[in-house]
Amino acid sequence: MEISRKRIAILSPVAWRTPPRHYGAWETVASNISEGLVSRGWDVTLFASGDSVTRACLHAVVDRGYEEDREVDPKVAEYLHISEAFEHAAEFDLIHSHYDFMALCYTRLVKTPVLTTIHGFSSPRIMPVYEKYCDEYFVSISDSDRAPGLHYLATVYNGIDLSLYPLQESAGDHLIFLGRIHPDKGVHLAIEVARLSGFPLLIAGIIQDETYFREQVEPHLDQTVRYIGPVDATGKNELFAKARALLHLNTIPERFGLVLAEANAAGVPVIAMDLGSCREVIEEGVTGFLVDNAGQAVEALGRVAGIDRRACRKRVQQCFSIETMVEGYERVYRTIFELEANRSS
Repeated sequence: MEISRKRIAILSPVAWRTPPRHYGAWETVASNISEGLVSRGWDVTLFASGDSVTRACLHAVVDRGYEEDREVDPKVAEYLHISEAFEHAAEFDLIHSHYDFMALCYTRLVKTPVLTTIHGFSSPRIMPVYEKYCDEYFVSISDSDRAPGLHYLATVYNGIDLSLYPLQESAGDHLIFLGRIHPDKGVHLAIEVARLSGFPLLIAGIIQDETYFREQVEPHLDQTVRYIGPVDATGKNELFAKARALLHLNTIPERFGLVLAEANAAGVPVIAMDLGSCREVIEEGVTGFLVDNAGQAVEALGRVAGIDRRACRKRVQQCFSIETMVEGYERVYRTIFELEANRSS
């Protein structure tokens, strides 16, 4: 059997639709991998919510994501969904999981090899599961976001659909923030930079921490600092068209940061905190600037006019496109098939 005719199951989360309407980074990546593999001739089944949109074969036992339908119990949905994929494991040559630690607990119950893309470690409390299953196959999404002792086969950077984000030739006069409204993402720092620099700020994203929004974001909203809610790709492009720069002043190490690549794809320079993967995604002085605090971010704003917007997009095309990502996973799949063949011989 040609490798591209191997049967691949992509296990996407069911918090949101795949691909998501607004927020949902893991679902976005699972979708991009599925569609990219289908384009290259792979036989792909996507395990996702029933309202998902895909050219792969869709297999669903959960009608809607539990974040979009509050009548759905998250744990019930998750375990019905994960168990369904593993009950069909014998139909596939590989299961590619984007379901964090929970799906790992099923891996020794099936003969089909399982590859887990680790999209981040949400808490030290989940690490005992990774430690128990440390010899399974893993991929990291950045070199910086790795845990010791796990059997990593590669780092494969997330890829985005560049057709969704056309190049914005000219800079706007706004600063923009795109992401979860949560202390980890540094919305309060973006507001500080806006105040210090005098540039207006547009904030978009889901409110994940209501207390944080109420205490550290909402009191600062006015005519120059505005919160516009969650946005889809069209909404992002409207923001990119107005953007002088994207502010990504994360307060914890970034795992990857899809929005950094999306902004750069549109030609928008990024000013990011130098934590975690930001150094891998942003090329200093070429696609944006890395900073250590709000004061440095304000200083960097004085230099963004020197960023070549076409260079921003070119780097995304080279490093963070769907095609580049899928080629990386194809190499990982080949490695797994070779290892499995050697084990059985």
